[in-house]
Amino acid sequence: MNLILLGAPGAGKGTQAEVICDTLKIPAISTGNILREAVKNGTELGLKAKEYMESGNLVPDEVVIGLLKERIAQDDCKNGYVLDGFPRTVPQAEALDVMGVVIDKVIDIEVADEAIQKRLSGRRVCEDCGASYHVDYKPSAVEGKCDKCGGKTVQRKDDHPDTIKDRLNVYHEQTEPLKDYYSKTGKLVIVEGQEDVKDTTALTLKAVEA
Repeated sequence: MNLILLGAPGAGKGTQAEVICDTLKIPAISTGNILREAVKNGTELGLKAKEYMESGNLVPDEVVIGLLKERIAQDDCKNGYVLDGFPRTVPQAEALDVMGVVIDKVIDIEVADEAIQKRLSGRRVCEDCGASYHVDYKPSAVEGKCDKCGGKTVQRKDDHPDTIKDRLNVYHEQTEPLKDYYSKTGKLVIVEGQEDVKDTTALTLKAVEA
């Protein structure tokens, strides 16, 4: 099953993607992780992406699509995958169609902007493996240290309050129209994000299995 997860930055797409993948035994493909890996490795596409990521703007389509094409061609995607963070614009969704990518279901996780501000400003990410933590909801066992690999956990520049506001504005202007795009195909399912992550997970799995 090929799935797309939609939702504003900080809506919890990554968390839900992990649960879905464990359930269906398919990989989660996060464009955020793909881009950060490219930046870390200093690839040509990674350097192009870095400038946009640090300013809170969307990375150009040609950069994201180039990296995504390489990822979904790998063997572990043969039985399906979850796209988290792509597409972000209608042109990107159209590009998926052109690529011949068949999407079975699109799940949109709805969370209010105010709740997202609180979530993101407290988020911490491991510099080495990309594992995500939160100072209030999901702290690491040792402050500043990743539980999984022992790497340093930091607040990303795009999780600073002013940048969060800019990111939400970009989302509403450029990404939210995807709901209309996929609604017309009959594949869109809306999940109301809950305060308790487990409640959101239950609703998400129900949407996947429906």
